[in-house]
Amino acid sequence: MPHKPAAVKLFIAILLGLIVTACGFQLRGAYSLPFATLYISVPESSELYAQIRRNVESGSSTRVINNSLAADASLTVVSDNSQKNILSLSAAGRVTEFELVRTFVFKLTDKSGTEMLGPSRIILRRELTFSDDQVLSKEAEELLLWRDIQNDLVQQLMRRLAAAKPVVANGQAPVK
Repeated sequence: MPHKPAAVKLFIAILLGLIVTACGFQLRGAYSLPFATLYISVPESSELYAQIRRNVESGSSTRVINNSLAADASLTVVSDNSQKNILSLSAAGRVTEFELVRTFVFKLTDKSGTEMLGPSRIILRRELTFSDDQVLSKEAEELLLWRDIQNDLVQQLMRRLAAAKPVVANGQAPVK
């Protein structure tokens, strides 16, 4: 009888695997970017540049180069703004909650300057409670939230870059 529990465990594992795949779950794998080389118009010394480059080169066959004229595509950052807004005040007039907002606007063009992705906006928000008694820990929490916002921003950017359609000679996106 020792084989029955192993068979039951195997059956349950297979059943769970089928259920998970049936709901559409899939691990985040490599991105298929529609260009071989990419230029990023962000200062190379910035953390954002390093993170985008790492994600592009590790998650796809695309290489990031530092010459915009030689690149198959150019990622241009139109604007990148971070804000810290007050959400609520206590009865004494002290801040009890903040909202962290990052608005990132970018566009993607090919070698000829034709837009593959027109100006696109990614807006990310996080809420942060605040207490005067815990200033240092709340500052550390804020830094973690800004880092989380940037990680989320890069992941959303990668998904949008992967969805970009190359433009063919007649100005239309190719039909798949």
